[in-house]
Amino acid sequence: MKNLKNTCAKTVPPGEKLQKVLARVGLGSRRQMELWISGGRVQVNGTCASLGCRIRGHDRVSVDGKSIDLATNGSIKRRILIYNKPAGEIVTHNDPEGRPTVFDRLPQGERWLSIGRLDLNTAGLLMFTNDGELANALMHPSANIEREYAVRVMGQVTIAMVNAMHKGVLLEDGIANFTDIQEFGGEGINRWFHVVIMQGRNREVRRLWESQGLRVNRLKRVRFGHVFLPSHLRSGMWMEMPQTEINALLALVDMQSKHRPLEQRWKTRQYMT
Repeated sequence: MKNLKNTCAKTVPPGEKLQKVLARVGLGSRRQMELWISGGRVQVNGTCASLGCRIRGHDRVSVDGKSIDLATNGSIKRRILIYNKPAGEIVTHNDPEGRPTVFDRLPQGERWLSIGRLDLNTAGLLMFTNDGELANALMHPSANIEREYAVRVMGQVTIAMVNAMHKGVLLEDGIANFTDIQEFGGEGINRWFHVVIMQGRNREVRRLWESQGLRVNRLKRVRFGHVFLPSHLRSGMWMEMPQTEINALLALVDMQSKHRPLEQRWKTRQYMT
């Protein structure tokens, strides 16, 4: 009797890469899924999977022995939420210190992944999706997506400081710079600026201002790529993004929509705190 061939053998007609499918259903980034596969945590049709494995819709996939629903592989809608994050919320599913998290306010029934992060004291635009592949693509440095922040700075801001932050400042994790800095007024030594940055490194906006001996006492993200924080979206509220806006984000990272279209309208909901 001949040995049964591995599900992922070359004789099987090509399907989609396993790590891509697992990322899309919201288990994590594609890179993280590759690590899970290499670590022997993923099985396909009862056989331990290996990198390079391709699967089709009828294949049975499990992680750590738990069956994974692959219905999201082309059969449910891709969703993106826009959320107006208040300061004081942390971007994590479980906080050992018991602090409020952004996920506490989101609709139940989906595994939401944040598209980037905002630190505890930063407010404003934060997006979530149920598509891990899209989240990973939008967060990847190669996407070169602009992030715009409104910043209230305490201290005397000089032209030399502005030029230095435009040109680039050496921080502990490398060179960082703003691609645009615009003053927006204020009173006394507290001045508002809008700044644009191309990456999302930890506390990068704050650290750039602090490198000039200045202090940021308010920070709010107002734009990610072409997506602006809606003026009517109050703190602690989320809105569902319409399909036309989702398509624009997909085009930004060269992804094609394979999911059923969303309703062409905004859904708004407020949660009481």
